[in-house]
Amino acid sequence: YFLLGICFSICIFIEWLISDGSVVYAEALWDHVTMDDQELGFKAGEVIEVVDATNKEWWWGRIADSEGWFPASFVRLWVNQDEPMDEYPAKVEDGKPEDANSAHRRLATGQSKKDQMRTNVISEIMSTEKVYIKHLKDICEGYVKQCRKRTDMFSEEQLHTIFGNIEDIYKCHKKFLKGLEKKFNKDQPHLSEIGSCFLEYQTDFQIYSEYCNNHPSAYAELSKLMKINKYLYFFEACRLLQKMIDISLDGFLLTPVQKICKYPLQLAELLKYTNPEHRDYKDVEAALNAMKNVAKLINERKRRLENLDKIAHWQSSIENWEGDDVLARSSELIHSGELTKISQPQAKSKQRIFFLFDHQVVFCKKDLLRRDILYYKSRIDTDSMEVVDVEDGKEKDFNLSVKNAFKLQNKFTNEVHLFCAKKSSEKQRWLQAFEDERKRIQLDKETGFAITEVQKKQAMMNAKKSHPTGKPKGEFTDEKNITTH
Repeated sequence: YFLLGICFSICIFIEWLISDGSVVYAEALWDHVTMDDQELGFKAGEVIEVVDATNKEWWWGRIADSEGWFPASFVRLWVNQDEPMDEYPAKVEDGKPEDANSAHRRLATGQSKKDQMRTNVISEIMSTEKVYIKHLKDICEGYVKQCRKRTDMFSEEQLHTIFGNIEDIYKCHKKFLKGLEKKFNKDQPHLSEIGSCFLEYQTDFQIYSEYCNNHPSAYAELSKLMKINKYLYFFEACRLLQKMIDISLDGFLLTPVQKICKYPLQLAELLKYTNPEHRDYKDVEAALNAMKNVAKLINERKRRLENLDKIAHWQSSIENWEGDDVLARSSELIHSGELTKISQPQAKSKQRIFFLFDHQVVFCKKDLLRRDILYYKSRIDTDSMEVVDVEDGKEKDFNLSVKNAFKLQNKFTNEVHLFCAKKSSEKQRWLQAFEDERKRIQLDKETGFAITEVQKKQAMMNAKKSHPTGKPKGEFTDEKNITTH
């Protein structure tokens, strides 16, 4: 037996089965993670009893003792609803042949089983995209538009916090759907060539990074407002006027986060049922890799933003700080550790703790009595420097015998800094770290990654709040508290 793709026309059939006393089962295609207690969370592969399917987009289901709403597009209905639950997984794993009725339907269309499955996946991608756009439209017109009218209740800053860039996402997906529809073969869906659409929009989908990074702030702001009856009633009125299902706003706003993670899963399934000879095969394969990279990029940017607070917190623990904040130029700690720094012209050597961020190296001195306290000494701009590996022995610029050494040499002036590590392995780790730092900066340029001034200021404000006046700051100086690349 195989699974049949969910489509809207089947809702009536499901309701007929339920009203007739039958138990209707569906299998989860993807994880449904939810923060709403009215929704049913599940993992891919779990079996759900469908209790109500009167709504085309959201069904009511049950798993053991848990019940709630779940997106219809996240599941597939069992073809044979009479199949006992304890036998069903074994049937699938054993690869039993499809039932006779399914085979007759497939042969009548002249399609192979693989083509039929490709048709199902293509149809699912098309239908879920239309449902998603309707969902975005409801949020933008039902909530954002109404909130903008109430300047007495919402500031522009609040609206941006709650809804992020969801209007940009809505505009993007309207164009994306038009592209899909042009590539969709209505008469023979399995011949559709939609892979190129995902390749065309892979850069546009990076706007999800901003939305996903903002989502925790949106949830926090909504939680605060929902404690006030005026806002609670207003949001409920928005939902009713737009004729949206009974899900809270934070549940609706979670959908874009889930959607961008769903594309790689859909494309993986599409590739599975696409013959290598199919004209769409190479594009689908490339699209799958592209959307995986988009998801990876979004996760990486989220990690970088989470590190901002840690970096700001670290800086606030350093005594005698001078100059700009680290976040003015940097957003990630690449490596840290102890080195001996040798300076010209006297060739004096000093033990210092170094912190390599993107674009700069900050070095500090340990307190003689309290080793957990660090004092700011200086910093080096790495953008103007090149790293030079120094062989063990006589170093000509400093006229010294050195071991495990390397230099930072200014590309435009005579400025040069000599460093020595305690072990050869530590030196190699530093050389690799400087190489990683250059790669990180290049990647940020290519992907357009940038930290906004608002995000930097917020991180510094959070750090200041965490250090009440008179509280010892040394306990926060351990560089291990900052996640390194």
